[in-house]
Amino acid sequence: MRHVVAHLEESRIREVANEGLGREGVLKFWFGESDEVTPAFVSEAAIASLKAGETFYAHNLGLIELREGIAAYTDGLHPGRGADHWTPRLAVTSGGVNGLMLASQALLDAGDEVVAVTPVWPNLLAQPRIMGASVVCVPLKVLSEGERAGAWVLDMDALLAAITPATKLLLLNAPNNPTGWTLNREQQATILAHCRRTGTWILADEVYERLYYASDTSNAAAPSFLDVAEPDDRLIVAHSFSKSFLMTGWRLGWLVMPASLTRAMGKLVEFNTSCAPVFIQRAALTALQRGDEVTPALVAHLKACRDTLVPLLKATPGVTLAEPMGGMYAFFRLVDQDDSLATAKRLVREAGLGLAPGSAFGPEAAGWLRWCFASRDSGRLVQGVERLRGWLQPHG
Repeated sequence: MRHVVAHLEESRIREVANEGLGREGVLKFWFGESDEVTPAFVSEAAIASLKAGETFYAHNLGLIELREGIAAYTDGLHPGRGADHWTPRLAVTSGGVNGLMLASQALLDAGDEVVAVTPVWPNLLAQPRIMGASVVCVPLKVLSEGERAGAWVLDMDALLAAITPATKLLLLNAPNNPTGWTLNREQQATILAHCRRTGTWILADEVYERLYYASDTSNAAAPSFLDVAEPDDRLIVAHSFSKSFLMTGWRLGWLVMPASLTRAMGKLVEFNTSCAPVFIQRAALTALQRGDEVTPALVAHLKACRDTLVPLLKATPGVTLAEPMGGMYAFFRLVDQDDSLATAKRLVREAGLGLAPGSAFGPEAAGWLRWCFASRDSGRLVQGVERLRGWLQPHG
C-alpha cells in the first residue's frame, strides 16, 4: 500500500457519529445534509427510467440532455453568454467529491504544490495528498470584536503571498463548509488576476452556491468565479445536486472547465467510473427542470433554521459565533473547550447532542464545533440548544 494512503486520517465526523451508534434519542446534527427526503417527482423520474430499460452505459461526460439542462441552469445563474457557451465545458460526475477528485487527477503530479484556504471539508485536502502533492494551508482569520465577532474572514495578503509561480493549484470552497465564509466578486477577481500571473489553476468548490442568504433577495446564488473568469482561464468549478436539490444519496455532480480540458476529463471519467448511471441522470434532469419547486423553498427554510439556531447559540453563555452568510452550518466556539473531538464525543454521551468537531476541518478550528441546521423541524434545533445549555452549566 502507498504510504500516503496508509496514513490518511479517518473522518473525525464519522468517529463522533460512531460514538452515537446504539444510543437512543441522540439529536444528530453532525452530517452535512438535510433530513428532508428527495422530492417524489425526482425519484419517480428515476423509476420511470429503470422501467424503460435504461440500465446501460452512457456517454462518459453525461447524457447530452442533462449537459444541456445544466448549461441552461448555469446560464440562468450566470447570464450573458447563452447556454451553448456552457455545454462544451461540462462533465457530469458521480457526485461532487468524484468531480473534485477527477480535477485533482487531471491537474496534479506527485511533488506539485497546492495552496488551500482552511478550515475546509477534509476530503478537499486529502485528494491532492493522495496524488502525491504537498498542501500549503492558508487559514482564515477569526474576528474577535464588533458585530461580526466569531466570523471567519480571508486574509487576502496572506493568500496572495502563498500563491507563487511554484503553486500548481489553488483550492477554494466558498460558501465554505464549515465556517459559512463567502467570497465576494472583488475578492474573486483579485485572486483570479493573481493566479493568471503565477500560472496557477483554481479549483473552486461551489456546491453551496445556492445556499446563500444575501440581504438582497434578488441574488439567487453566491458570487461565483464563473462571473469573473474567461472561458480559457485555468479554472475548474465543482457543483453537486446534493445540497440544493436534496439529493445527497444520489451521488451526482458536475464540473465546469475550459473546453480544451473536457476531452481529457472524459477519459478520466472512463477510467474511474465509466459514466454516471442513466437513471440517476434522468432524475437530475427532472430536478433541474422543476428546480423552482425545490430550491427556493429549501433556501427559505434553511434561512429560517439559521435564524432560529444562531440567536439561541449567541445567547448561550460561553458560545462565540457569527451568522453564516452561506451553507447550512453554524460554526461556533465553546470557551475552555479546546479539544473539539473530545468535546463532541462527550456531548453525544452526556447530552445526547451530535455535532461535528471543528478539528475535522483543520487544526485552526480545533476548539470549534459544526452544527448542521438543515432540519425539517426547527423544534429539534431548539431542543438541541437546551441540551447544550444543560451540559454547559456543570462545565461552566
